[in-house]
Amino acid sequence: MIRFECDYAEGAHERILRRLFETNLEQTPGYGEDHYCDQARAYIRDLCRDDSLDVHFLVGGTQTNAAVITAALRPHQGVIAAVSGHINCHETGAVEAGGHKVLAVPSADGKLTALDIRRVYRAHWEDSTHEHMVQPGMVYISQPTENGTLYSRRELEEIWRTCGDCGLLLFVDGARLGYGLMSEGCDVTLPELARLCDAFYLGGTKQGLLFGEAVVLSNPVLKRDFRYIMKRQGAMLAKGRLLGVQYCAMLEDGLYFDLAKRADRLAMEIRRAFEDRGCPMLFDSYTNQQYPILPDEVLEKLEEDFAFAFWSKVDGDHTAVRVCTSWATEERAVKELIRALDRCTGD
Repeated sequence: MIRFECDYAEGAHERILRRLFETNLEQTPGYGEDHYCDQARAYIRDLCRDDSLDVHFLVGGTQTNAAVITAALRPHQGVIAAVSGHINCHETGAVEAGGHKVLAVPSADGKLTALDIRRVYRAHWEDSTHEHMVQPGMVYISQPTENGTLYSRRELEEIWRTCGDCGLLLFVDGARLGYGLMSEGCDVTLPELARLCDAFYLGGTKQGLLFGEAVVLSNPVLKRDFRYIMKRQGAMLAKGRLLGVQYCAMLEDGLYFDLAKRADRLAMEIRRAFEDRGCPMLFDSYTNQQYPILPDEVLEKLEEDFAFAFWSKVDGDHTAVRVCTSWATEERAVKELIRALDRCTGD
């Protein structure tokens, strides 16, 4: 069985495993106060071209989202997100368990627009009974989205201006940020992203690390006491140097981005193969996540040898699935998928 349903099916890149072995018996301070984490912070600040940024290493995506949102909001406030946003549908209510409602907005492609945000903001404040309702306090987006779609620089700039006008903080979930930045469809650089939000993270779990996410904070409001919040949210690792070692290994020479670019390239090969054989895409994604709409009989045959993630039932005879490449996907696996597709479609 060749697995294409997610980008975290494998363990970690061999360089990380080697570095963890080499440093295994080294003694360092705990909780991210070691020299490996300091070096990784320096790498990230340099990549963002901003030495004023706070960088923290957390254990996973759900804890990261919950920690940043907890740091941003007062008890009566909520977070605006697309209805398909990860915090709304794939984190078992973690944000709401922390006392903050997710203010979900319908979206056809997984993206929020500046107009969406302004409408939610106005709907709240123009209601004469607004003090009886959850107040919007921040905006959550992801780059790329759950559907593999990307925000352009212009769209991010518009969202950033709107958040400023409305007094809302902007947080960008970057669990797959490398795949987004290296996509042929992306015109946003890492320094631009750092400038156009209050917080984001450079994902590790889905991009070749064993585990871990690097949160980058630019807003002083979020920087204050953030380590307290990390601890309270269960996001602070006692053996914090394990995160620093991993990020150093991936960022020291650009390996993180090279692997992401390769995954995107393989995903686009898969997309072209499906489209050339008459299978349209549910979303217009240029990242490592692709969403072909398949005749059910074709899907049934493919699933004998390949694992995909079910996404939606399009009609009585067609199903959309997610086909996901990763930092570790082999060229051979992509070729085998395309050959199997040819057998199933008669090409």
